[in-house]
Amino acid sequence: MTAAANPASRAAEVLSRPVAINGLTVPNRIAMAPMTRSFSPGGVPGEDVASYYARRAAAGVGLIVTEGTYVGHESAGQSADIPRFHGEEQLAGWARVAAEVHAAGGTIVPQLWHIGMVRKQEDPPVVGAAAIGPSGIRLDGTEGAGRAMTRDDLDAVIAAFAEAAASAERIGFDGVELHGAHGYLLDQFFWDRTNHRTDGYGGDLASRARFSTELVAAVRAAVSPEFPVIYRYSQWKGGHYDARIAENPQELEALLTPLAEAGVDAFHASTRRYWVPEFDGSDLNLAGWTKKITGRPAITVGSVGLDGDVSRAFAGEGSGVEGIDKLLDRLERDEFDLVAVGRALLQDPQWAAKVLSGRFDELQAYDPAAVRTLN
Repeated sequence: MTAAANPASRAAEVLSRPVAINGLTVPNRIAMAPMTRSFSPGGVPGEDVASYYARRAAAGVGLIVTEGTYVGHESAGQSADIPRFHGEEQLAGWARVAAEVHAAGGTIVPQLWHIGMVRKQEDPPVVGAAAIGPSGIRLDGTEGAGRAMTRDDLDAVIAAFAEAAASAERIGFDGVELHGAHGYLLDQFFWDRTNHRTDGYGGDLASRARFSTELVAAVRAAVSPEFPVIYRYSQWKGGHYDARIAENPQELEALLTPLAEAGVDAFHASTRRYWVPEFDGSDLNLAGWTKKITGRPAITVGSVGLDGDVSRAFAGEGSGVEGIDKLLDRLERDEFDLVAVGRALLQDPQWAAKVLSGRFDELQAYDPAAVRTLN
């Protein structure tokens, strides 16, 4: 326990420490979690999007992870208003976002995304493109709404992620995050419910991790050695909150070790409640186990500063403000390295500034209706 004299100075002391992720030094321990917002018509992030991120950087967020951005593959997405990370106009918009965040004192990485079997064939931005996944199976177990990926499909998706990562470095971003969580394409390979392959990409956990491992290696080769590659993963899936990939630390090690060896510099372990132990017999959460197993920096996330988890937000419900003393306890023990804040920071651009200066009485409860407009 720190000897800080009061809660305000304790929060500042614990959260203000810089942390290194490969060649990047993040100025403090507060990250902004990626949150889909659909404010980029034509997939182009405009000046309003740049201002949205810059406001949070100016208020003290050390690392911003952008909302998910579609890589350059025809079946990557399902909306014309979610940003893309390919195309001249789209990348010019993202270069402006990165520049404004840097001017505000923050660091920023784009989250690169392919939704896989979540897509419907009639969805934009490429109407008619088939949904693809490891076995053509949706999260609910149904078949026939897409197809299993061929070798050419695997290669094309890997190339799209690698090209997006190279573009991120070229236009001034500080690293990239690969979205391997929540039941989207990379995660569909991890989950035995959606991966029934009998080739080298299905079967045991190491085999189910092979596609992501090859993708990470391609991304690593496409960028400079010091350029950070972050991998986000989760146990839970969209609509399947009790889903699990790994039932114990040994299974988690089988999943994560190949990814770390392929070039992941940090892991972003997505949970609904950061304070919940991941496995019996230990108080470590998923990020804590991730750091212990891989030795890589770990980012925790899950209802930070709020009294209700993300499933309530999906149902359109608000959440009240919750203290962060238990979070600070874990950071002091170095259980994980950064804390990603989602809905609390979406609600209040000044959240980091208020916490770092001890103005806890000014924190706002999360109100879904209040965050539907750009802020």
